[in-house]
Amino acid sequence: MICNRAALAASDAHEIALDCIEAAVDAAAPAAATKSAVGRDSQTLTVGGTTYDLDEYNEVAVVGGGKAAGGVTRALESILGDTLSGGHVVVSQAIDTETVRSSVGDHPLPSDRNVAATTEMLKKVDETDEDTLVLLVLTGGASALLSAPAGDLTLDDLQTTTDRLLSGGVPIAEINAVRKHLSDLKGGQIARRATPATVAGVLISDVVGNDLSTIGSGPSVPDETTYGDALDVFERYDLTPPPAVHDHLEAGQDDRLSETPFPDDSVFDRVTNHLIGDNATALDAAAAVAREAGYEALVLTSRLRGEAREVAKPLVAIAEEARATGTPVEPPAVLLAGGESTVTVTEDGGQGGPNQEFVLSGALAHDGDAVIAAVDTDGEDGSSDAAGAIADASIIDDRKQARDALLANDAGSYLSEIGATVETGPTGTNVNDLVILVIPDPNE
Repeated sequence: MICNRAALAASDAHEIALDCIEAAVDAAAPAAATKSAVGRDSQTLTVGGTTYDLDEYNEVAVVGGGKAAGGVTRALESILGDTLSGGHVVVSQAIDTETVRSSVGDHPLPSDRNVAATTEMLKKVDETDEDTLVLLVLTGGASALLSAPAGDLTLDDLQTTTDRLLSGGVPIAEINAVRKHLSDLKGGQIARRATPATVAGVLISDVVGNDLSTIGSGPSVPDETTYGDALDVFERYDLTPPPAVHDHLEAGQDDRLSETPFPDDSVFDRVTNHLIGDNATALDAAAAVAREAGYEALVLTSRLRGEAREVAKPLVAIAEEARATGTPVEPPAVLLAGGESTVTVTEDGGQGGPNQEFVLSGALAHDGDAVIAAVDTDGEDGSSDAAGAIADASIIDDRKQARDALLANDAGSYLSEIGATVETGPTGTNVNDLVILVIPDPNE
């Protein structure tokens, strides 16, 4: 899985970190997650804890999107067989599907082909009726891949807005509050369009805390945010929306546009959402690998968030405490964390993403011999082709150059230069970021 693994395996501690990464991504693979949560016994389909009698439906369709949507769809095809009528999913990488149509879109910014594919997918949703079972697949990346500009908004409006929010260090929940109110499908609106069909959401989470209304911007989930909330995001982060976006949100705030459906809306009467995989799935697998190798493993959190370069500092401090006092875990040990940190871009032209900034900041701050690794489980960290990075303090041979790169949002260039980037290519899944700190045995 890690294309340059041989070059990164500088020590046993590096090997353990790389083993943890591979185990975590494997465990979160969409096919594995789907087959563990979805099953069929004759004409009874079970999704999570809910059963569906397939004899009650004239049509069973799969729709949705996301980076892992292709893998989930293929698993559903194998489970449902000829019971599946068809459908349409929008994915980031080409994948062979048998019954369900798949279209490739772009991420992280929406594109013309995203809009075209989403339009075709929504036609399938609009054709459903009370005798249809809709399996709505949503995974990380769906917010960008499923693009349907609301009202008179244009693709350029969506692209500019998304770019400003992402580069402004805005947390994903608040980005999605805006996206929901610029879309014809997000924020519960697929549930509205599918009514009166039965909808079963099949979700893999890429959001901290697994808020279902944030995954893919919640097209099948009630939305408690408003147009006013979306406007507040721009004010809170001192960002300026495109004029058309501001006017659209202001019109909604003034009740000149319909709000997204709230929790008491009847469109959700025949909708059930099922979470089949998340960051904890990946962390548990990484911890198991560490323990099998003879290391104490401690999962610190699956809710990591904040500015990447700052989030790294307390975590390496915990590693230093463990090495010095055996608290909170006795070395040899592996500390694990997951979530989604952010980067506020202050310089143009830099390379890298939050995981590479995390590793470089952590290596600069660390006073010890721990190995620090951080990756995005989708294999793409920010603006670079790397999944993340792995380093210890000793690899930083020019501290001034490293600090300058960090300040210029160019951690990726520096880490690539010293051979510390982790390269996987797109993994086909997305359950947020994974952080691993390996603390070697002090007696070795």
